[in-house]
Amino acid sequence: KFFCTEKYNVTFPLFNKIDVNGPNEDPLYTFLKDSKRGFLGYKPIEWNFAKFLVNGDGEVVKRFLASTKPNKIEKKISKLLG
Repeated sequence: KFFCTEKYNVTFPLFNKIDVNGPNEDPLYTFLKDSKRGFLGYKPIEWNFAKFLVNGDGEVVKRFLASTKPNKIEKKISKLLG
């Protein structure tokens, strides 16, 4: 949290750090990764800022690489929101 607030001047609330890969990964990320594998079927989250698009029924619609800019998925998000 300190890194984000100091380096990027973040003012919004932040979650605590959790494991997203490995034996101690949070169950949410197990679900997300099992629902949509990454590039070429790769399951682990490869880097910070990987993104998952989830619809209103809790189904994982798409997984995006960390390098995917948010504006590149804006239309997909808007479509799900109606």
